[in-house]
Amino acid sequence: MIYLQLFLSFLQVGLFSVGGGYAAMPLIQSQVVERHPWLTLREFTDLITIAQMTPGPIAINSATFVGVRIAGIPGALVATLGCIAPALVLVSLLAWVYNKYKNLSVLQNVLACLRPVVVALILGAGLSILVLVVLDGAPLRAENIQWIDTGLFVAALVILRKAKWDPILTMCLCGAAGLVLHLVLPVA
Repeated sequence: MIYLQLFLSFLQVGLFSVGGGYAAMPLIQSQVVERHPWLTLREFTDLITIAQMTPGPIAINSATFVGVRIAGIPGALVATLGCIAPALVLVSLLAWVYNKYKNLSVLQNVLACLRPVVVALILGAGLSILVLVVLDGAPLRAENIQWIDTGLFVAALVILRKAKWDPILTMCLCGAAGLVLHLVLPVA
């Protein structure tokens, strides 16, 4: 039964995650945290971090990780297959349709309408993770703000946007700085 649940959950993620891994994050969260409490919200953010750091698409890495966690290697295979099956079928069909009808204005209009939806999904996922990092799941009050994590977020944002540093270098430096700061500074 767990294999069927894993397959169907990640089949839904694979079917409805238009826009790639970042757009899939809210769908994955809905399945693995809310619908099936396989992970806590904190574990989910750790999952996303690991899925981003490892090679490959975020949704597939997430499916594999959750599958292993819930049902071992067979669970990983089932969850990953559920996640990639819709893409295999849909991409093949869409490639055929696009090649055949790529000059139709209706198709171009449909593609233009999907862009804002993808941006909204990515923004929603980013805000969910930002709230978790800044507040650690607590209500919005000054004493609940995770100041070290918030400072690291702001520093990383400035370094990436203004200084144009390499994202991997920035991630490593912020990870090291976070480790040192969390070890040295007392937690309130």
